[in-house]
Amino acid sequence: MASAPKSTLRFAEKRELILDGAARLFNRRGIKAGTLAEVADSVGLATNSLTYYYRKKEDLVGACLARSIAAMDDVIAQAAAADTLAGRIRAFVYGFVALMGDVAERRRPELIFFGDMRALPPAQAEPVFAAYVEMFRHLRRLLRQGPAEVATDSRRALNARTHLLLAEVLWARAWLGRYEPVDYPRVAAAMSDILLHGMAAAGQPWPALPTSQVNTVSTPLQAVPTASPTASPTDASTADALRDAYLRTATRLINDHGVGGASVERIAATLALTKGSFYHHHDTKEALVDDCFERSFALIRRLQLAALALGGSGWQQLVAATVPLVAAHEPAQAGASGDCLGPVLRLTAWSELPGALRWQKFNTLNRLGERFAAIVTAGMVDGSVRLIDPAVAAQLIGGLVNALAEIDHWVPGDDRQPLASLLARPLLLGLLADPGSS
Repeated sequence: MASAPKSTLRFAEKRELILDGAARLFNRRGIKAGTLAEVADSVGLATNSLTYYYRKKEDLVGACLARSIAAMDDVIAQAAAADTLAGRIRAFVYGFVALMGDVAERRRPELIFFGDMRALPPAQAEPVFAAYVEMFRHLRRLLRQGPAEVATDSRRALNARTHLLLAEVLWARAWLGRYEPVDYPRVAAAMSDILLHGMAAAGQPWPALPTSQVNTVSTPLQAVPTASPTASPTDASTADALRDAYLRTATRLINDHGVGGASVERIAATLALTKGSFYHHHDTKEALVDDCFERSFALIRRLQLAALALGGSGWQQLVAATVPLVAAHEPAQAGASGDCLGPVLRLTAWSELPGALRWQKFNTLNRLGERFAAIVTAGMVDGSVRLIDPAVAAQLIGGLVNALAEIDHWVPGDDRQPLASLLARPLLLGLLADPGSS
């Protein structure tokens, strides 16, 4: 077979160099902030030379995302060779972490985060999302069980578990850097053990869902709205209600459309407010994302502290800190305005913030994660939680938060099981556990 022309090989090599440099830049600076000129400079090209390969930044971002999706698909394809459910899940986690190790050690090119891909224009978004959905379907096939394995009770439960597993490995990209690459196999072992078998010690019951605790411990955050979001802020309580409604709406839009897609116009229109009202609350988009994070952190923090105040075993405290967080995304957990107390902002939105603010949010996430780790450790001491890696367990709870942010895209429908059964139960009891119905 004739070899490819040298010019074709040089073009492919240069394109790979550009994709590697672009992924590194966009991961560091965010998709919105990174520019073609910066990408060109990072790979030693003039900007007009780079446009020979990719005419617009959106084309380059789309190509980076397509390459990351293809890399994920390769990991899934290799995991599919295992002949048991546990083997396939374990192979997927190990394969993904090994891929991240290769990237960290520069044996493989950088892969872009998926965080803000919903902000792409339709021309670039449509093929990217088609590839992403196909990748999701391939992963879902891994979780389909044979007759000798535990069977999920519905297609929606299977979708939820697939979404949870994918959210967990994608969130791992944000925290694997805490470890040396030589330790990645150990981390993969800890991740797969928890994902397969959960956190509860043998014999620990799945409790009645303490959803009433959500209203008890999280009122008010700013203040849960008790007035229409369009009401005139004539006093402090109404102003707080309006601000909270504004932040919840912004959080939903960022979760659904990315930081870039949650425009001032879209937020104001959703709340039937003028565009000028945005600038009354926030001077910049970054300030809005900052406040959305702080509201989400406040909910997580209050649930954690309330769980600790309840006493009981570590397992009971772990459930009390996580299940109400999941339930906060349920429409049934509504304030007087008819809106749920959630949502929590997807944690990957931190990648779209400028450097100093980004690390401030990431440090807060780490501190909240340490509290979850302490609860897990207390459970191991009293015997209610299995012997697991508490640091990894805490990060997997972070992955659960990210799964919540996009659950409606993957598990739609008003008649669904409670989110706690679809997402919290599989994480806390394990993907191999009986799905249950509570």
